[in-house]
Amino acid sequence: MNYSIIGFGAVGQALARAFARKSINVTVASRRPPETLMQQARAIGPTIVPGTLQDAIASDTIFLAVPFWEHREVAKQITTWQGKTIIDTTNAFGVPVEDLEGQPPAAVVAKAFTGARFVKGFNHLPAAVLAADPSVNGGSRVVFLSSDDENAVAPVAALAEQLGFAPIALGPLKDGGLLVQGRGNTWGQLIFKDLVKFK
Repeated sequence: MNYSIIGFGAVGQALARAFARKSINVTVASRRPPETLMQQARAIGPTIVPGTLQDAIASDTIFLAVPFWEHREVAKQITTWQGKTIIDTTNAFGVPVEDLEGQPPAAVVAKAFTGARFVKGFNHLPAAVLAADPSVNGGSRVVFLSSDDENAVAPVAALAEQLGFAPIALGPLKDGGLLVQGRGNTWGQLIFKDLVKFK
């Protein structure tokens, strides 16, 4: 299994820190050439490997950490995303509800990635909290996962655990996805809730 993060802003770098903490290789890419990401990547850790967008797309499991509407640019890079898992960390806060055509924001993103296994996740925490060690007072920081494909959730939950988080599945995008999604001027009820799960 190989991993990539598309988008190397605050959220992309926070996710990269989670991979670096566990010495797991991950390709990071953005609109900028890979060499411009090298300094930040090296500062995070040796397993963070800058690449091109095409390098990132070649991975099995891809974190989408771009501004909301930029998902369309990424999605049109290849015609089918069959066999790939997309983990959508975007937020649509500030995106007018009417622009979403009555869909949950995650469903809008999912539709663009034809054939992918699609999971909404890792997006409810501010980047600074997401970047911090998820081991808290003997417990693990919670990340929420939501998908219309139950089979897609289990491997993403396993990855979350590998990274030190406690995954909680919230069900389909129209239900669970809305709990962790911003749109218009409102945030979902679970956004910014920094929860810790104890075994």
